[in-house]
Parts: sequence; structure tokens; C-alpha cells
Amino acid sequence: MLFLKYLDALEEDRKAEAEMAGKKYSYLLNKEFRWESWAAPKTKDGKIDHNKALSGPDLVEFVNGRLFPYLHGFKQRASSANTIEYKIGEIFGEIKNKISSGYNLREIIDHIDELRFRSQTEKHELSHLYEAKIRNMGNAGRNGGEYYTPRPLIRAIIKIVKPKIGDKIYDGACGSAGFLCESFEYLKAKGNLTTKDRQTLQEKTFFGKEKKSLAYILAIMNMILHGIDAPNVIHTNTLTENLADIQEKDRFDVVMANPPFGGKERKEIQQNFPIRTGETAYLFLEHFIKSLKAGGRAGIVIKNTFLSNTDNASISLRKQLLESCNLHTVLDNPGGVFQGAGVKTVVLFFEKGAPTRKIWYYQLDPGRNLGKTNPLNDDDLKEFVELQAKFADSPKSWTLDAKSIDPETFDLSVKNPNGNDEVKHRSPQEILDEIANLDAESAEVLRGIGALL
Repeated sequence: MLFLKYLDALEEDRKAEAEMAGKKYSYLLNKEFRWESWAAPKTKDGKIDHNKALSGPDLVEFVNGRLFPYLHGFKQRASSANTIEYKIGEIFGEIKNKISSGYNLREIIDHIDELRFRSQTEKHELSHLYEAKIRNMGNAGRNGGEYYTPRPLIRAIIKIVKPKIGDKIYDGACGSAGFLCESFEYLKAKGNLTTKDRQTLQEKTFFGKEKKSLAYILAIMNMILHGIDAPNVIHTNTLTENLADIQEKDRFDVVMANPPFGGKERKEIQQNFPIRTGETAYLFLEHFIKSLKAGGRAGIVIKNTFLSNTDNASISLRKQLLESCNLHTVLDNPGGVFQGAGVKTVVLFFEKGAPTRKIWYYQLDPGRNLGKTNPLNDDDLKEFVELQAKFADSPKSWTLDAKSIDPETFDLSVKNPNGNDEVKHRSPQEILDEIANLDAESAEVLRGIGALL
């Protein structure tokens, strides 16, 4: 409903722009399907006309039987996949109205109609409202949280990677498109953008792939609400692509991602990769390295066990990363950064095309236990960003010479020489979160086994 209200505001903005240019505007939606016609017909004094506004069973019948099928039809009627019409069709082909009471739906619509999305400030507030909804889905369980990376962490990663206008930015496991949306905000904030710059941001900058239907729809809507009219996001399993088929034209300047961890991939999927492993995140890391152009930059979130695991795949992948890329920075995150998942993660920052010489480590320690009621914030990462600019040593940061890395194991474990690497016991809530996370992963594996039987 929020999205449909936003579309109404978008149409009005485009109409006003066309009139200012002396042109006639053609609406995306036919009149009977516009917000003002079915959702919020008004009286002369600007209030909802309840004599015309649908409610009860009539409203549900209209939404399910006419509105959603009409909007889904945009996918077939669109001139190309790179249009907002096509994306509207995809969104409403994937979602269903789960509000069975037309009276409840009418009440929701009346509240949404009170919102205004005409100014940039109001649109910015809407995008934050949508982000908060995705985050809260995560707090309620796995049905959304697995698609949500804390925005302060994303913003810090962007500040280190430093994307610029003209870069092609890619996330092959984009979830709700947090990296792409925040990169758009970062580049817009540069100011003094030309018309060509704005067109480049709209059409030639942001690229994503997402496997799961819910996350795909969240991503499309999130990007549109942030101001990217026709997101270049594909609904596909990235890992089905054979790495040998990736050519120079398929590569990107920047890759930033938080690939799913803990998943197990089938043997036929593993055949697409030189280093074969069932660990989903490791296959994604291989994919991201291959997808970078020479000189391309990356910031990838991964479980901290990647740095020290002794299985052949982990060792081979660390060797490949160190030899083909300059792994210049490792950010060590405390537990609790990812709400609802008690796993510890690191962020790998690297550039492709030259071997690693030195690695700068930073141990993030906000000085408090992170969790649902005490989440990560931008100030927590401020020191990291400042020190990383100079690769400066501190009680929380140090530099490792690549020559000292064991050539047999390529172990990259976080070992603070300043004495701050003592074992920190997790809180009971963090332990419970990890148990819940592992139980959910086990259930997903069992469902996959059941589907094969």
C-alpha cells in the first residue's frame, strides 16, 4: 500500500514536470486504478468520500480480482525490462494481498493516505520507514532479517570502498538492496551532479541479483522508493552461473555484499567453481573475485571462521584471495552486529590485480553488548573509518606483513598484538540467537532433503 501511494505521488510529480515543460503527461496507471479513484476519492473539502471509497468485501474483491492482476500485466505491456512499468509488473506478480478483512484494509488505506511523499524530505522519510519495516521483519525472525545488513555497517563499507560516478556497482546477493540503495545516497550526496551523471546513476551504475522471491521484491521496491526508477536487479540464483563464462564485459568496478552464510550448495552448483565447497558464502566470494575488473574494489562480509578454517577449500580460497588481490583491510566485528544471528563476522576489503603485501586489521569494540535493543550505529564505526584512511596503528588496529603468513595454511586469524584479543564471553541472548539461527539452517537443509526424496 505504501508503494502504491508512492506511485501516486510519483505520477503527480511527473505530471507537474511535464506541464512546466509545456508537454502533456501520460499516466502510467489507467484512471480507475489510480490511488485517487479507488483508495482515496475525495470530497470538495479534501476528505475521504466514504460514499465512493470501496470498503469491506467490495474492496478486497477489487484489490485481489482487478487491481493486482492489472498491475501484474504491466510486465507484459512494458516496452523493455529496464522500465518502471516492467518492475511494477514484477512486484505485483510476486506478492499477494494477505489482508482478508476489507474493513481492516480500508482503515490501513485511510492512514496511509494521510502521508505525503511529494517533497524530497518526505520521500527520504518514506525510504527510512520502509527500511525500518524490513529491519523489524528481521527482529521478528528469519523471514526478512537474513536480507537485512545493518545500515551503519554498509555506510562504513561504502566510505572505505569509495565508489564514484561512472563505476558499475554490483551485489550478487543483494537481499533488500541495502548496499545499492546506500551507494545511491552516497553518490547523490556528492552534489553538483550533471544531467548525464543523474542518468548514469539511474541506468548504468547499480546491478544486483537475488535468489529468494521475498527479498527480490523488497529490493525492487526499496530501490524505487530511494529514487531509482528501473532497478537493474535480476531474480536468479547467482551461483548457477559458471565462473568460466564470466567475461570482461560482465565485470564490475565495485562489489559490495553480505552473502548468505551457513547455507549448503548442491554438487551440481559446486561444479561451477574451481574451488569446490558446499559453503554458500565461499562460493559467493569466488564469484565476486571473478566478477571484479582489474583494479576493482570490494567490501565483502563473511563469517570470521573463513580466516582460520583448515579445510582444503578455505585454505585454497584464502591463497587465491591473497595472490590475486590486495587484501588491504580486515574489519573484525563483535557478536551482535547482526540482530537475530549470533555469528561473528569480518569484512574483507580488497582490490583485484596485485598480490597482498600488508593487511591492516581493526577490531571493532563499541564498548557495549550489541543486540536488538542496542544496535550498531554510525558513531561506533567512526574511528574505524578515520584510522583506515591512514592504516594507522592503535590499541584496536595493527598491520600484518604478508610475508609472515604461513604458506601452508594461509591463516589470517585476528590476533591483536596489543593484547586486546582476550576471549570475550558472549551474552546469553547472543548464544540463544545463534542456537535459533542454527536450528533454522538445519530446518532449511532438511526441507531441501525432503524435496529431493
